[in-house]
Amino acid sequence: MTILNTEPNLRSPDDFYDELLALHRDLSDEESALVNAKLILLLANHVGDATVLRAAMAAARADVVPHA
Repeated sequence: MTILNTEPNLRSPDDFYDELLALHRDLSDEESALVNAKLILLLANHVGDATVLRAAMAAARADVVPHA
């Protein structure tokens, strides 16, 4: 059974964060949302494990309260 790894796993997290910010530089909110969606789908395809992806979605939504 594959489980979601939530432990730090990036060799250079600060570099990744800088690259992620650069990815969105000069984009409108709509363009940024589209890039995020495309990135999520590319990474989901790479992971390829529905159980892991469901766990990641649940973790991402945890503690996020929807607007009433």
